[in-house]
Amino acid sequence: MGVVFLSTAVKGNLFFHLIHSFLKVLIAPLNWGLGHATRCIPIIRALEELGVEIILASDGAALYLLRAEFPHLEVVEIPSYRIQYGSSNMIVTIARQLPRILFAIRSEQWAVERLVRERGITHIISDNRYGCFSRKTKSVLITHQLHVIVPGRPLEWLANRVIKRAIRKFDCVWAPDLPEINNLAGKLAHPPLTDPPVHYVGLLSRLKPGENDNDYDVAVVLSGPEPQRTALEQRLIEQAITLPYKFIIIQGRPKRKHHHYVADNVEIVSYLTSEDLNEVLLGSRAIVCRAGYSSIMDLAVLGKKALLVPTPGQTEQEYLARRLSEEGHFVVQRQDQINLEAGLEQLQHTQGLDPSLYTSDAFRQVLENWINPIAD
Repeated sequence: MGVVFLSTAVKGNLFFHLIHSFLKVLIAPLNWGLGHATRCIPIIRALEELGVEIILASDGAALYLLRAEFPHLEVVEIPSYRIQYGSSNMIVTIARQLPRILFAIRSEQWAVERLVRERGITHIISDNRYGCFSRKTKSVLITHQLHVIVPGRPLEWLANRVIKRAIRKFDCVWAPDLPEINNLAGKLAHPPLTDPPVHYVGLLSRLKPGENDNDYDVAVVLSGPEPQRTALEQRLIEQAITLPYKFIIIQGRPKRKHHHYVADNVEIVSYLTSEDLNEVLLGSRAIVCRAGYSSIMDLAVLGKKALLVPTPGQTEQEYLARRLSEEGHFVVQRQDQINLEAGLEQLQHTQGLDPSLYTSDAFRQVLENWINPIAD
């Protein structure tokens, strides 16, 4: 029998794969729309390639999305914030629900500590869930909101003081953006020096650029908290059925499974997996969606033109939409003033974002360094 010699590189890969097999990573995205869950998908895929054991945790629609995307992984339910977004005044909306939100954060912290104790969790990745950390593990927070925008300077100062205090519970922060030139989040992700350290990991998108035949004129991707998600859907359907374009409307409801037509030119599907959504968006001439940061990252990676409709009163989306429209990348309309026909016509005067400037795999080196037990 011959002797098999392994190269140093192969031995190194086998060594780290063996080490990774003893790690357990808890990934917990916030259930506020689907964006927090979808931008965790490339991280989950990368960890699977590294041979790490993964446990997923969330609630509501985000929980169902994780189960649909990763049916082979364990998914546990943790306390829900149960945020409703009926008012156009963000301050009023959040203030009314603040006691429940604070209790949910404390409850999810208890739930996470129990998972750490019972499942032997070694690492935690929390996407905007401020209670998902543990002093017994390495804990990282994913957020693009290192600075929150709130109407009124005193309230904004107070809100950012609270955010900074919450962030300090984590070992480090991963901001899904570029550090300087061509960044997408602007002042949201680029405040003065922060503690803990911030790593700009590049864009996090589950989508991949490519070519596809144009099957649709317009793809509408719905997301965000109720009842505003449904309000936007109804307005868009009412106008879409009167226009000479072929539409597909993805409702962003992973719990439901249905596919139907409301008119000859308007197709509705409750949910598409990442692979199917990628194909549909590549095969659409234009996209209509919210101005959520995860949606904008997807548009940047694909290089698609889009009509953005910020969630009413959500200052983060209003800021992002205004900033990117002023730079000529997208068309923006208010939800209560939607003119779908005019918006689609205006898209020919925009340039979208240049996908060559935005890669979606820059995070991998940061991730590998973070889980490497001898990196510290």
